[in-house]
Order: sequence, then structure tokens, then C-alpha cells
Amino acid sequence: MIVLFLYLLALGCWLGAVVFFSFVTAPAVFINLPIAEAGKVIGAIFPRYYLVGYIAGAIAVVLAIYLTISASNRGWWSVTALGLAIALGLTFYAGLVILPRADSLRHVAEESNPDPAQKSEFDHLHSLSVYLNGAVLLLDLWAVLGTAGALSGRG
Repeated sequence: MIVLFLYLLALGCWLGAVVFFSFVTAPAVFINLPIAEAGKVIGAIFPRYYLVGYIAGAIAVVLAIYLTISASNRGWWSVTALGLAIALGLTFYAGLVILPRADSLRHVAEESNPDPAQKSEFDHLHSLSVYLNGAVLLLDLWAVLGTAGALSGRG
């Protein structure tokens, strides 16, 4: 029972952070602040945002694997654990590879006449970050579905 509680807590925290950041925090910041200030605020939030993903995601993955191993019928738990592991990998990639590269180019978003190559690279990294975040959101939602299937007695 405690394992399931901790798993659900970790998954809920991770999914909640992604939803709140994506649909509340980032839009509110970019609507209400000038682009340069908004970029600084989001830049200050990102390390904490990814830290929540690393910790909650790792806990969810480990416990989903444990639940898969301990379940008599492993169907839903297996696909849930796999989806969460992929989401965690994407989170680490976005936070440890994409974020530092984008941060090093963030100044071009504030410049009136930025270097075209740097602006293009920043735009690409930003788009990639958005897509990765969306993929993590979908995979976390898949995990909620998988968990519901597993707990319904059909998995």
C-alpha cells in the first residue's frame, strides 16, 4: 500500500508540475512581462522545474518497475513503467542537454538584430524543448491510464 501511495504521489507531482508550468506559469509570464524579463523568470524556474521531474520521475519509474515485478499480471504495469522510463529520459535530455544550450543563446531572443545563425539555433532548441515537454506530458498521461488499467484488475 505504501509503495502504491508513493508511486501515485510521485506521478501526480510530476504530471502536475508539467501541466502547471505548461498551461499556467509559462503563458502567464510571457503574457504579462516583456520578453527579456519573461525569459529571465522562466530561466530561473527551469532548474527547479527539471529537478522536480528528475526526482518525481525517478521515484515513479523505480516504483512502477517494482509494481510490475510484484504484479501477478504485468500487462498494464509493464507499459506504464516503459512509458515513464521514456518520459524520464526525455526530461533528463531536455534539462541537461537542451536547457544549457538554449541558456547560452537566450540573449538572442532579447536582441533587436540578433545573429541569424544563433537566432535559428535558439528557436530550434526552444521548439525542441516544447516538443519534449509535450511528449513527457503525453507519456505521463499514458502512465495515468496504465495505472488505472492495472488497478482495475485488468492488468
